[in-house]
Amino acid sequence: MTFPLLSLTVFAPLLGALLLLAIPNKDGERNGLVRVIALGISLVVFALTVAVWAAFDGTSADFQMVERVPWIPAFGIDYHLGIDGISLWLVVLAGFLTPLALLSSWHGVEKKVKEFSFFLLALEAGMIGVFLSLDLFLFYIFWDAMLIPMYFLIGIWGYDQRVYAAVKFILYTMAGSVLMLIAIIGLAVIHAQATGQYSFNLLQLYQLTLDPRTQLWFFLAFALAFAIKVPLFPFHTWLPDAHVQAPTAGSVILAGVLLKMGTYGLIRFAFPLFPDAALQAAPYIGTLAVIGIVYGALVAMVQPDMKKLVAYSSVSHMGVIVLGICAANVQGMQGAIYQMLNHGISTGGLFLIVGMLSDRRHTRQIAEFGGLKHVMPKMVAAFLIITLSSIGMPGLNGFIGEFLSLMGGYRWRPDLAAVAATGVILSAVYMLWMFQRVNYGPLTNPKNKVLHDLEPREWAALGPTLVLAIVMGVVPNFFLAPMAPSVDRLVQRLHAQRPALAEAVPVTTPKPVPASVSLTPEQAAR
Repeated sequence: MTFPLLSLTVFAPLLGALLLLAIPNKDGERNGLVRVIALGISLVVFALTVAVWAAFDGTSADFQMVERVPWIPAFGIDYHLGIDGISLWLVVLAGFLTPLALLSSWHGVEKKVKEFSFFLLALEAGMIGVFLSLDLFLFYIFWDAMLIPMYFLIGIWGYDQRVYAAVKFILYTMAGSVLMLIAIIGLAVIHAQATGQYSFNLLQLYQLTLDPRTQLWFFLAFALAFAIKVPLFPFHTWLPDAHVQAPTAGSVILAGVLLKMGTYGLIRFAFPLFPDAALQAAPYIGTLAVIGIVYGALVAMVQPDMKKLVAYSSVSHMGVIVLGICAANVQGMQGAIYQMLNHGISTGGLFLIVGMLSDRRHTRQIAEFGGLKHVMPKMVAAFLIITLSSIGMPGLNGFIGEFLSLMGGYRWRPDLAAVAATGVILSAVYMLWMFQRVNYGPLTNPKNKVLHDLEPREWAALGPTLVLAIVMGVVPNFFLAPMAPSVDRLVQRLHAQRPALAEAVPVTTPKPVPASVSLTPEQAAR
């Protein structure tokens, strides 16, 4: 039996979180030890995600390192994990950002440090589980389970209106999740009607042929859940509140990874499970995405709060990703996945910088700053790189993802791509204007004159995002190549000629496969 690397990657942060609970920490007397152990655990998990990447065959479109064990056989539910080029970098991204989030909270979180670290590591386990699940029942458990840690991270360690923001976050997400659960159960029932046995196996369910009406309703149920998570206009209203009220670590993970679950869900589940309905609905979803691009940029432009500005910029940037997905071509899909990584790096870096300034001044109001280059030149230099990354400066990571997404969108719908391209201009306006007001001009506020530049710990948190912003902009093919075979197969599936319902071949239940082997959709159907 091959070593279960994926299972270890999923559950290592959870086991580490439980280990933290065993450390006595009355009145915070061991906060330092708890922080060091939590950081160490997160670094081990990141090393595991790198090991997954190292073991991954970038030339194959198959799911690799597959682990499958019967869980509830009577209902066809398995513990089923696997990874392909679409999910590979998202797993690494989750492992990469979690240590940075813990470093950002080193001094910002002083109460209940053990519990804070526990929830952050538990959240990481849920995020990785979402990206690796190949059983819809297992996926749904991870999808809902990761809501609980984020709810507490916002509700306990957030700012003044934290409870309101936490409740709004969980209500919005749960509303969409319930409809998705109904659709998941419906798929299992239809599979049972065709074969005599329930199944939640994603690779089997890919082979189901549904009548157009059923496919459309199921697609809408899945798409709504993912659109809320993205969030897609007009389901975005929970995001600014959650970002503004969350602690810095919560904002980094929320923007960097959690939002990507929505776009990942569209790519992995909604579009390939219901391809005809997806292509039928794509122009409408793409239109909402373009509205979100322009709307998010315009609203960001008038924000007086740096954190809220970055939150609305996320609404705009995530719209670019959704547009690439709706294009349903290779350029659009690759651009969307690459932009998911870019957004996690650049927006995560922006939230880190805003958190550093907030820790020093206890305010995020743009008007309270100005002239910081005179007292914090190193921070301003880092701020500039991350800002240029966010607006898609050629040579940095944001340019590649936006270029591919817009190119894919143009090949599909030139009108939507043309309007979406204005978001690039608007993002430069609001980001550079904010950067200029915060960092340039005279140093008029006496409270800013005593601010100190970046500390070694802050460099350790911010530096990796700067390095990746440059590396991903200079050598994008290093990241694009492993996802290419999986994206090609996905696009072929979306545009394949499918038989009519009456001609559909019933789906048979595959025999159990040994752990840690590659499994193609064709093999799963036999």
